[in-house]
Amino acid sequence: MEKIKMNTPLVEMDGDEMTRILWKQIKEEVILPYVDLKTEYYDLGLVHREETKDQVTIDAANANKKYGVAVKCATITPNAQRVEEYHLSQMWKSPNGTIRAILDGTVFRAPIMVRGISPVVRTWKQPITIARHAFGDVYRATEYRVPGPGKAELLFTGADGTTFRETVNDFDGPGVLQGQFNKDSSISSFARACFQYAVDTRQDLWFSTKDTISKQYDHTFKDLFQEIYDAEYREKFEALGIEYFYTLIDDAVARVIRSKGGFIWACKNYDGDVMSDMVSTAFGSLAMMTSVLVSPDGNYEYEAAHGTVTRHYYKYLKGEETSTNPVATLFAWSGALRKRGELDGIDVLGRFADALERATIDTIESGVMTGDLCAMWEGETPARKVTSLEFLREIRARLDKALA
Repeated sequence: MEKIKMNTPLVEMDGDEMTRILWKQIKEEVILPYVDLKTEYYDLGLVHREETKDQVTIDAANANKKYGVAVKCATITPNAQRVEEYHLSQMWKSPNGTIRAILDGTVFRAPIMVRGISPVVRTWKQPITIARHAFGDVYRATEYRVPGPGKAELLFTGADGTTFRETVNDFDGPGVLQGQFNKDSSISSFARACFQYAVDTRQDLWFSTKDTISKQYDHTFKDLFQEIYDAEYREKFEALGIEYFYTLIDDAVARVIRSKGGFIWACKNYDGDVMSDMVSTAFGSLAMMTSVLVSPDGNYEYEAAHGTVTRHYYKYLKGEETSTNPVATLFAWSGALRKRGELDGIDVLGRFADALERATIDTIESGVMTGDLCAMWEGETPARKVTSLEFLREIRARLDKALA
């Protein structure tokens, strides 16, 4: 078949370790044979981030703003062990955090459901979508290792010269200190993105924080959500018969576990990070989760929501075969190609993305899957564990038939 043409490039952000290997295999096996792929490539592998003093991450985010759609591989956020392993000059910040700070917006994550794999929570019948705020909080925090006794203060100096000062703690010995922030403009963008997504998908929206403890910080989130809902979305929600409500995050966890699913759960930045992992694992696997960052000015970044699969990477380096699940990365590519086709008016690109996703799900539902899914398999056909590359080639065989 003739390859599908693209008009505008995708911003391609390569990553680390085993997911970097899968990234190359996915392109070679199920994208390049069918699409005349145009990308602007950025290497966000930790080695190149060190070489560029992390400027490459900033450049990639700005390219996303230029071209509108990006697809990102999983990347390492270094800790002390990684600094030593990769001989880093400093402990570089999370590339996801850097990109999200530049793009702002909201990350929407939803499990990929297949017949034959039931959620661990038996009441869940429909996907639960996590809407995660993608700016500020702990990801942009300033931290300090307190060396000994002393006073820590919170100081704000207004543009008009007025000041606010309050003691955080009188340290009688060593400790740690952290300062977080967020902005009304970003919180409001987060709220509107969540409300609009709920309207577009006709799903209920839940929002949770801990405003009883954080009476200024978290309460501001709660108040801005309610103000925007009342002023801009209440009538739309009521017309569609969908609901918005706020609850404390500990109450939300209990409600989610007892629910049937089929709603959007909006969370602050770190809460969304944790809860999306919980939801994806309970639905099947961290590698069975879609993730897209939607910015207020209409930019999209599709990514795999899991880590770099370090354990499998070390096996790969020894020449051993691995059975690493590539589904989340596959769906990042399909999501980005679909959105690129939508924005550029290339319908065939969207149809290809649909076919790729269908071939992936059909492969699993036929009993062919990677090792992480075998233990959860409940289908009538016995599960057949295959390597990552074998799995991709099974998908390609189905894709060939579908496109023919």
